[in-house]
Amino acid sequence: MNQQIRNIAIIAHVDHGKTTLVDAMLHQSGIFRANQVITERIMDSNDLEKERGITILSKNLSIQHNGLTINIVDTPGHADFGGEVERVLKMVDSVLLLVDAFDGPMPQTRFVLKKSLDLGLKPIVVINKIDRPGARPREVVDMVFDLFCELDANEEQLEFPIVFASAKSGYARFEPDDDTRDLEPLFDTIRKHVPPPTGDAAAPFQFLVTSIDYNDYIGRIATGKIFNGTVQEGETVARIDKNGKVSQGRISKLIGYQGLQQVSIKQASAGEIVTIAGFDEISISETLADSTRPQALPYVNIDEPTLSMNFMVNNSPFAGTEGKYVTSRNVYDRLMRELRTNVSLRVEETANTDTFKVSGRGELHLSILIENMRREGYELAVSKPEVIFKEDNGVILEPIEYLCIDVPEEFQGTVIEKLGQRKAEMISMKPMDGVNRLEFKIPARGLIGFRTEFLTDTRGTGTMAHSFDEYAAYKGDIEGRKNGVLIAMEPGETVAYALFNLQDRGILFVGPGIKVYAGMIVGQHAKENDLIVNTGKGKKLTNVRASGSDDAIRLTTPRNLSLEQALEYIDEDELVEITPKSIRLRKKILDANERKKVEKRK
Repeated sequence: MNQQIRNIAIIAHVDHGKTTLVDAMLHQSGIFRANQVITERIMDSNDLEKERGITILSKNLSIQHNGLTINIVDTPGHADFGGEVERVLKMVDSVLLLVDAFDGPMPQTRFVLKKSLDLGLKPIVVINKIDRPGARPREVVDMVFDLFCELDANEEQLEFPIVFASAKSGYARFEPDDDTRDLEPLFDTIRKHVPPPTGDAAAPFQFLVTSIDYNDYIGRIATGKIFNGTVQEGETVARIDKNGKVSQGRISKLIGYQGLQQVSIKQASAGEIVTIAGFDEISISETLADSTRPQALPYVNIDEPTLSMNFMVNNSPFAGTEGKYVTSRNVYDRLMRELRTNVSLRVEETANTDTFKVSGRGELHLSILIENMRREGYELAVSKPEVIFKEDNGVILEPIEYLCIDVPEEFQGTVIEKLGQRKAEMISMKPMDGVNRLEFKIPARGLIGFRTEFLTDTRGTGTMAHSFDEYAAYKGDIEGRKNGVLIAMEPGETVAYALFNLQDRGILFVGPGIKVYAGMIVGQHAKENDLIVNTGKGKKLTNVRASGSDDAIRLTTPRNLSLEQALEYIDEDELVEITPKSIRLRKKILDANERKKVEKRK
């Protein structure tokens, strides 16, 4: 047991301040030079994380503080990336549970806390943002305690230490009204309450792989925790795969952490979190062990996916004009690469060689994968997300989500009515400083397409968050999208005159001068049926002019759907066409006559 090491993970609901707290801990540990230029949210390193302001991937760093080595894992806060949290909890000895001093515990707080309690970890509770207007730190502590009781925490876990903090201002306190101006109370709590890692440095070597990355110079690298023994660079060790098959390999590079930097080290022992290179085929959850006495480590279970969609080769008339990788082999190889690092993802081949069924934790989980693929130059089409049903003794079960909504009182009637139509069941309603918090259990099907509707109904003032709760009996049919769509009649470029005349028919998704093809969706119809429209119709030119009808054409701004909104919007007979430059909606069957024949057969 190494007495000077503390391994912790920071867990919380999205936007409760995990990454900001890590920033403050890094600054106050003296890692950066006085004149070093530092960006905000240092740990959010990839483009998508910086753009969206959320953490997507778990990341490691190490802080030295008064002779203590604190290994920190920064985890995502969104429920769709729960697999990133689950896989790292096995290599830490405690968690910092961050809770917003105004919001209190949210759905993801419940999800990640349950996982850590089940593993026997004793959390440290950090009430963050105590300087926020409307903050109620004492009330939130009571709410957190109630949550611990609800999740069957044991007596030792219920005696959790509490620290009050403002990560943005860089201070922590034992009482909200103390005058501390730094994070020393937090560092002291970590030193006192986080146990040193257990493990025997003299026992045979055992290392559990919890994340995989790729380095251009040394190839595939595996990060994890050494549970027992000692290992040296250049040593030959055994690799035990998921099926128990044992093979030998040599450690070509052993890497430790100093702050955010990866540094080459010669030796590491039990309790340390390190990165190992030298194994081309190694995967998450596999064990590296002593070559003479190989023994596998148990791995934490990852929850199954709840949502699936079909990824298929793009076969629209514009196929191949914008993307670099367009074939089924390209798409399949990229999905197989993703499987190596994305533990919550599942990929299945279908009867159609151009279509692959991809399953994940939620719309955001799958849309982040799609967004990464399009930025890498891939072109594909995807179908409407569908929930994954199970069967138990002849009873059909479906995934149920725990939904938490904060909404001004004036809009709550509309929200409750809309959720009732989607088979939601209200659990509680609490007034909270000008807004009401509504909690529901709702079928995952009922949430598909709800976010956009919710933001419209609450005029952008409502917030919603949800996480997977359980599988329960099928709740019955849920009505889908009420409006039909406007479909382009023929290929060509859209003309302002034609769009002007279509504005009364519904909401347009395209502006003038946009290339379209027959079967492409160009807007939402005001009525329930689909309508085929001519977007390329120009004005007849004559010598006659009239002062009333020849004014400048005024077009309303088209509705530009983001990738998530497009996935939510489409119906079962529609697809989203995704290329590096464009996101288009289309019908699965482009030809209007063929669509009519299929409808008749149905």
